[in-house]
Amino acid sequence: MYHAAAKALLSIGLVCPVQAGAFAQTVLFDFDTAPARAPLPITLSAGGITAVFSGTGQGFSIQPANTMGFTPAGFAGNCIYPSSISAADLLASFSTNLTDFSILYAPQELGCDSSATMRVTAYLNGVWVGTATTNASQPGTWPSEILAFHSSRSQPFNSVVVHYDARPACTDYGMIFMADNVLVTPAPPPLRVG
Repeated sequence: MYHAAAKALLSIGLVCPVQAGAFAQTVLFDFDTAPARAPLPITLSAGGITAVFSGTGQGFSIQPANTMGFTPAGFAGNCIYPSSISAADLLASFSTNLTDFSILYAPQELGCDSSATMRVTAYLNGVWVGTATTNASQPGTWPSEILAFHSSRSQPFNSVVVHYDARPACTDYGMIFMADNVLVTPAPPPLRVG
């Protein structure tokens, strides 16, 4: 059964239909149960997984998605919101090993023809596992996109860093981003031999 947020992302084209089969195992952190206006770090639990969300620099806080008078596509309820106009990385650690991580993000861009490059880097107990980047496929004003990382069951991860990697080719932007709807897939148990 799809979660309502996953259905919403699918309906606006922010989740590929190929991923739909994974929703049965996927756990959603949507921040709606987090206290509004609370600064990170925060600890949330969903689907038997505990996650700690924090930030570097001046960090992030939990805010209503419409704090600035508009809501980026796919966002709803509470979301992770930048605490300043200075760049900050979003950090997330999880109580279980994962094979998939995705996050809905919206960078501060005002009518741009291109979009910033965002990067997610995954770690297992502090050891680098891999990285992935993306750009918003439909640039504009606070464009929404999904940043995702996938790993194999033999190379799971339990923490990620979401990083603003490169600015867009325009002048009306800030190196900050909002985030919502973290979807994770727990790694299956290790295969037993014999």
